[in-house]
Amino acid sequence: MKVNWEGVYPAVTTKFTADDHLDHEMFAKNIEAQLNAGVDGIILGGTLGEASSLMEDEKDELVRYTAELAKGKVPVVMNIAEQTTKGAIQAAQKAKANGANGLMMLPPMRYKADDLETVTYFKAVANSTDLPIMIYNNPVDYKIEVTLDMFESLMECENIQAVKESTRDISNTSRMRNRFGDRFKILSGVDTLALESLVMGADGWVAGLVCAFPAETVAIYRLHKAGRIEEAREIYRWFLPLLELDINAKLVQNIKLAEVATGIGTENVRAPRLPLYGTEREKVLKIIEVGLKNRPVLPDYLKI
Repeated sequence: MKVNWEGVYPAVTTKFTADDHLDHEMFAKNIEAQLNAGVDGIILGGTLGEASSLMEDEKDELVRYTAELAKGKVPVVMNIAEQTTKGAIQAAQKAKANGANGLMMLPPMRYKADDLETVTYFKAVANSTDLPIMIYNNPVDYKIEVTLDMFESLMECENIQAVKESTRDISNTSRMRNRFGDRFKILSGVDTLALESLVMGADGWVAGLVCAFPAETVAIYRLHKAGRIEEAREIYRWFLPLLELDINAKLVQNIKLAEVATGIGTENVRAPRLPLYGTEREKVLKIIEVGLKNRPVLPDYLKI
């Protein structure tokens, strides 16, 4: 299935049972909600997916199960976050074998590779697979920036097609467009900059709070695309306090708590993470409570 790298791509959470196994039932319920809301793809094994705590067999199972649930309606994208080039190539091969339609790739993990090492890493993986690839550019959290000059070098790999833009510099969308035109699709990777990024020419949104609020997220994207900016802006302004839960060290716990509130998730996380507690939990619950109380009535955005 072709990956267009446009629209809303949820970076879905991984659902766990209380005894720390994959929760297929709740995961399926969430994916169904995403598909019904009109998302354009599903991304597995990202930060929100607790990738660093997943076992290899669990990653394989997640891709296979999600491909089964998606039924070809939307592409399934697997995140590659590995410490070695060899490991990344193997992960890409396994993702394809298990039914992934595309890859999202972080720079090498743990070791802070320099520009040449990072570009060489990306090229090696890209040349090892025919799956389309989106580079995840998040120097704030992962300490390696994929610069414009590095993207220039990556242009020779035709299957490197997109970037998840998470530098937090809103002008980077314009810099990418000025230098590369439409060579790379650009998807905003920061919830609190999503509408701003779309206005500046981004093609899509790799979203976090979509895990709990899929309809509102897709509505914002589709209203913007239809030129109904004021309607999109009103929903976005309501959404912003919730979206801010994504730019936090406890984003996984925050968003899983929001999923509980909307009935499409549980709080279960994998240790060393723990569910929120105390005043921190109460603060997040209050934000969610206010958001739900003032939840907007959406237009029939799926018919736009």
